[in-house]
Amino acid sequence: MQVILLEKVGKLGNLGDVVKVKEGFARNFLIPQRLARRATEAAIQEFQTRRAELEKAAAAKLAAAQALGEQLSGKNVRIAQKAGVDGRLFGSVTNADVAAALTALGLQVAKAQVRMPNGPLKAVGEFPVQVAAHTDVVVEVNVQVVAQAD
Repeated sequence: MQVILLEKVGKLGNLGDVVKVKEGFARNFLIPQRLARRATEAAIQEFQTRRAELEKAAAAKLAAAQALGEQLSGKNVRIAQKAGVDGRLFGSVTNADVAAALTALGLQVAKAQVRMPNGPLKAVGEFPVQVAAHTDVVVEVNVQVVAQAD
């Protein structure tokens, strides 16, 4: 299926690109998230008339993401969890826990923006975690997991 991208989509294309994707990906993700439209002649004409408006909105989103990235860079987040004597956690620290800790610091971060390449954290210690505020803005945050004092 041919779609025209209304925003930059990582590993797919930039604003205004006409790309060929699988039908399910377009129908179930790109179109409902308003990231793309079917690439019909009418849609392409409408996109050309709205291109400046869409580029301005994309630039505003990027500027907001860069501002958030500046606030996030170098941040240390401390999360307390129950742990055993050997330093292993009884549960785990997930991206939702990291997002909640960053939100408690006054930063608007969704759990989908927190990337944990090695999966959930299952031990006490310091771990680097990536926060993707935008496809072009990825910042590393230091997460310190400590044993919870009963």
